[in-house]
Amino acid sequence: MSNPVDSKKPIHEDVDRFRAAEKYAAYLETVEGRLRMELAFANLQEFLPQASLRVLDLGCGPGTTAMGLAGLGHQVTLLDSSLAMLDLAKDAAKQAGVADKIDFKHGDAVQPPDLIQNKSFDVIICHNVLEYVDDPVATLWFASRAMRSRTAFMSVLVRNRLGEVMKAAIQTGDLAAADGNLTAEWGHESLYGGKVRLFSAERMHAMLRTASLEMVAERGVRVMSDYLPSQISRVNEYARILELERKLGRMPQFTAIARYAQFIVRRADLLGEDGA
Repeated sequence: MSNPVDSKKPIHEDVDRFRAAEKYAAYLETVEGRLRMELAFANLQEFLPQASLRVLDLGCGPGTTAMGLAGLGHQVTLLDSSLAMLDLAKDAAKQAGVADKIDFKHGDAVQPPDLIQNKSFDVIICHNVLEYVDDPVATLWFASRAMRSRTAFMSVLVRNRLGEVMKAAIQTGDLAAADGNLTAEWGHESLYGGKVRLFSAERMHAMLRTASLEMVAERGVRVMSDYLPSQISRVNEYARILELERKLGRMPQFTAIARYAQFIVRRADLLGEDGA
């Protein structure tokens, strides 16, 4: 497939939004943040073979996913445009004793040419990146060029539009906002402020096809945990909430309304090749 966008068009992340690296790292320690990370990681693990893999984590943030993968014996390359995020990831790697399994790269997560040209990765992580880039399809296409064989796959996590509908209706009781979110292209980013792109399942499927990516599996992340009544302790009942979320996230009817949607995809144009 040819590049679906003009290669001369600048593609960049909104770097200003990620300067407060410690603020984001603190969010990942909350129940909501932990659930998002742990559910996405559990879904990813379903498709990881036992053999050691080369993994590329685009827009890695403080490296939470990478620590888990390195702990399983995989070699992980972290790429982020924020030096502050990479510094947090380096500290986390040292504390976890996996620094020898991780390479750190500072650069643009949406078009890393040197990494793409190598085409040497078995797994690519693209979690909560497409919400912030100028051209999500181009980002998917460029990232997929780093896959080295037909068995390589990418995990894509995005904010689900219907999840924003449910949040407005159930969590805040804002029926007007719920109705508006049915067709909204953008939502509000509560952690850093500003806009965040929303994705429908139909739009994601179309974008993946345009980028020559073929669906392997689809999962919902955080289906019901945001709406539990106050008498349920999110901390004390965390294990049970996580277990129930795992079950619901595998069911299509609940995947459709989850706060986040996760897609496991492969390059369609590599499926007929033996790969290296």
